[in-house]
Amino acid sequence: MAEAIPDSPPRTQAQQALDAHLLQSKNNRRGIILALCAMALFVCNDSLVKLATSSFSTGQVLVIRGLFATSIMLTVVLVSKQGKSLRFMFTRLLMVRATAESMVALCFVTSISQLALADLTAILQATPLIITLFSVVLGIEKIGWRRWSAVIVGFVGVLLVVKPGGHTFNIYALLALLSCFLVAFRDLMTRKINPAIPTVVVSLTTTLSVVVVGLLLGLESWKPIELQPTLYLLAAAMFVSAGNMSIVKAYRIADPSAVSPFRYSVVIWAFLSGFVVFGEIPDALAIIGTGLIVASGIYTVHRERVRARELTTEANLSV
Repeated sequence: MAEAIPDSPPRTQAQQALDAHLLQSKNNRRGIILALCAMALFVCNDSLVKLATSSFSTGQVLVIRGLFATSIMLTVVLVSKQGKSLRFMFTRLLMVRATAESMVALCFVTSISQLALADLTAILQATPLIITLFSVVLGIEKIGWRRWSAVIVGFVGVLLVVKPGGHTFNIYALLALLSCFLVAFRDLMTRKINPAIPTVVVSLTTTLSVVVVGLLLGLESWKPIELQPTLYLLAAAMFVSAGNMSIVKAYRIADPSAVSPFRYSVVIWAFLSGFVVFGEIPDALAIIGTGLIVASGIYTVHRERVRARELTTEANLSV
């Protein structure tokens, strides 16, 4: 008769804490990899959209890519058996967020047809700084001189990329800046959406709103459908859908403070794609400005993490 295997001794609280720490470290590493992949996928989408804008109008690009993306999102909803959640699509907050996102898409696609990919991507990295600014103006939080300094440095970087008064400063650069403010507004609205509403339903509502805006814009300037740019937009829809799912997964399994700094890897991907696909070489001021934007953004993330740790310590001491 086989001998009974003795039960393992109960794990101490310290051992359980170590296990939890090791598991979270593993999830953080997975989250970082997912974030890096998501940023690469987003740049692939941007590059393909830029290629398609040489053949299609802005509205046409929004419609064609939007229809492909809608099909992908609907498939995900049905496969994940979340069809009942579609009833939330037309709630007020989702409609407001979708409207903001459609304006972001409009500004972005219009800008990308005329701006260098690396420059446009660098400008968009000012969004976290604008969110910080909005949070102060709306009374959501207070920030100290360190984070104010980071915001100022970031905007100096934006000015170096945009170059007011220079040949690169035009309506398309202003549209890129406007998209940053719209993204900041969109993200602040996202925080108020009922967490019970699946992310894919939120994304589907957004995608449909982009299609509607594209139709309103593209009916008068519609051009004959060509195979190659249409395939570009099909691939773009696949890339952006995969990128969205990757970044959502990253933030769900990993600590936001671990993932957020790696979002700035999108600048590296944009530089590479701009050079390889379009032969774009940013000038020295744009490179310096991009560095300032990224550095200020990473420092802002760092200060948020420090502040969260300080608040946690204060709460523990008050108990």
